[in-house]
Amino acid sequence: MDLSEFCRRLPKVELHVHLLGAIRLATLAEMAARQGAGFTPEEVEDLARRDAKPKGVLHILRALEQRIMRGAEDLHRIAYEYLEDAASQGVRHAEIFWNPTGAARDTGIPYAAGADAILAAFDDAKHDHGISALLIPSIDREGTPEEAAEMVEWMITHRRDRIIGLGIDYRENDGPPEAFWKAYRTAKRAGFRLTAHAGEFGCHWRNIETAIDLLEVERIDHGYTVLDNPALAHRCAERGIVFTVVPTNSYYLRTLPADRWALDHPIRRMPEAGLLIHPNTDDPPLHRVDPERCWRMMVEDFGFDLDDLRRFMLNGIVGAFLPEEDKRGLAATFVAEYDVLRGEMRGVG
Repeated sequence: MDLSEFCRRLPKVELHVHLLGAIRLATLAEMAARQGAGFTPEEVEDLARRDAKPKGVLHILRALEQRIMRGAEDLHRIAYEYLEDAASQGVRHAEIFWNPTGAARDTGIPYAAGADAILAAFDDAKHDHGISALLIPSIDREGTPEEAAEMVEWMITHRRDRIIGLGIDYRENDGPPEAFWKAYRTAKRAGFRLTAHAGEFGCHWRNIETAIDLLEVERIDHGYTVLDNPALAHRCAERGIVFTVVPTNSYYLRTLPADRWALDHPIRRMPEAGLLIHPNTDDPPLHRVDPERCWRMMVEDFGFDLDDLRRFMLNGIVGAFLPEEDKRGLAATFVAEYDVLRGEMRGVG
């Protein structure tokens, strides 16, 4: 068994993946053509192009919301296909971000209809592929705090068991976390779990501190600039906050020299600071990555070994928004399977 096969078979969870960013490229092209969205096949291909210095994928997510999707059935299809693909790569549980504000405002999909379509896809994928999933509605930080508060009210009004928490994403530079404290406070009082994208685009470590201290999040998505404040990094390490990192994050691929990219990337140094990190695909087809390659990059690009992968595997369970009893059972199963795989990789890092 080679490293690729090891990483494919490694049991894992995904805690940082965006529903629209998980769309299969063939499905993106099909939906664009069907909708008559004004995209030629060449334009669709260019829309999802990922070059050596890749641009971000937010423009694709906006195109899906504004011009390509047409109904809740599209959300069902995207969710089911992602879970089908993830299950084939060793993912046993996924926690998926979804932006209801854009779906309601731009696509015309009401919150309840969209949520129920996605949860139906979760049921279908569980039946067909044995993978479980939870949904995390996410604030569009390019919108207003009032829209964020409205979205949380939708979550409360249309409560569903597997809608587990609240997140925040889209472009961080102009949407600092403190602007959305009311939405987070309401969600916390309603019993939702909390996470937030912070420190993603090279943004100041203050955003991470604010997400933890003001928004009271339980885990951080990205969070790379935490290393710029050793005292904050130490506090995060002491609290056991899990950072859901993304090896294919486009900001560092754009801004670091190709020959230094993996050497200078914050991911490499985060465990040295005592931080609990867990690798994720983020927007898998759009990043040209899948779970196998994501985990393999941790070894081939960032220099971690197979024992490190075991720790990262368990960090994912620590950070998951699952009941503690389920997490204990999942950890025991994952460790047993890891030990078998590790035995087949004797003599390898």
